[in-house]
Amino acid sequence: MRILGIDPGLHITGWGIIDYDGFHLKQIGNGTIITNTSDEITLRLSNIFQRLSSIIEKYVPEEVGIEDIFVNKNPISSLKLGMARGAAMCCVGISRLKIAEYTPNKIKKSVVGAGHATKEQISIMVQKLLNCGNVKLDAADALAIAICHAHYRKPYETGK
Repeated sequence: MRILGIDPGLHITGWGIIDYDGFHLKQIGNGTIITNTSDEITLRLSNIFQRLSSIIEKYVPEEVGIEDIFVNKNPISSLKLGMARGAAMCCVGISRLKIAEYTPNKIKKSVVGAGHATKEQISIMVQKLLNCGNVKLDAADALAIAICHAHYRKPYETGK
């Protein structure tokens, strides 16, 4: 099972690809999509959509996990995060992939064991679980989402 994890953000969207065979996790790829803060929002959202489309085309994931929206103290920040998340979800939908949403606390608990873990703690645990080298924080978050999905995914109907 190949899983894409997405940590959406308007400035930085993290992505991570893992393979999961029911017992073992293996990192296949990871990275970040960085948008230019001086560009118009439509261009930034388009950039996220296009880059994720390329990642899906290259790695051919079977399922996707994405971080569920959370409300920031600043409503403008929440709105921008929601738009980035929408661009990512639209890309996944057009690719006809199944997607599952996970709360930040569930992701952190599934990887670190604590719902209030720091980004650094998540990164360290992801590196240990996947036996991989240093990973950027946003990419580590995306890999954590993929790991969370591997553990909590629900089997989808196959049409039989």
